[in-house]
Amino acid sequence: MKHILAAIVTVLALGAMFMVYQSDNEVHKLSKITKMIKKSQVKVNLGNTTPMIQETKSLNSDSSEAITKEQNQKKKELDEKLQALKNKAGNMAAFEVSSLYKQKCASCHGVNGEGIIGPKLIGDSSEKIYQDLTDFKSGKRKNYVMYGLLSKMDDGQLKSLSDEIGLFAQKLKEYEQQ
Repeated sequence: MKHILAAIVTVLALGAMFMVYQSDNEVHKLSKITKMIKKSQVKVNLGNTTPMIQETKSLNSDSSEAITKEQNQKKKELDEKLQALKNKAGNMAAFEVSSLYKQKCASCHGVNGEGIIGPKLIGDSSEKIYQDLTDFKSGKRKNYVMYGLLSKMDDGQLKSLSDEIGLFAQKLKEYEQQ
C-alpha cells in the first residue's frame, strides 16, 4: 500500500514540476512584454528643443499643448495595456522564490504562496509554517502528498523553506509599492 501511495505522490510531484516549468515560461513572456512596452515609450521634452528649421519657431503654445496632451494620452493607453497584462497574469512571479519552493510547493500553493489546490501560505509566520511542515513530515498531520514531498527533506531544508515562506507577505508588499 505504501508503494502505491509513493508512486501516486511521485506522479503528482512530476506533474507539479511540469506545471511550475510552464508557469515560469509564462512569467518570462510577461517580463519580455513589459520590457517591450517600456522600450516603445517615447519621451520628448518640448521645452528644451531647439528648432532645426525656421518654420518651427512659429509653433504656438496651443499646438505644443496639443502634442503634450496627445503624448500623455498615448502614455496612459500604454500604462492601461501593461496593467491589463499584469492583471491577466495575476500575482504570478510577483517576487523571486527559491528552486526548492518551486519544486516542492508552488504547484499546489501557488508561485508566490497565494494558494491553488493547497491553502494560501502568504501571511503565515515562518514558525507556523515550520511547525506545519514538521507535523506533516512526522505523520502527526495526515496528508500523503505532503508526507511524500517532505519525507526526504532534512531539518535545515524545512527551516529554510519555512523562513522563505514567512517572508512572502513582506516581499509582496514591497513588490506592490514599486
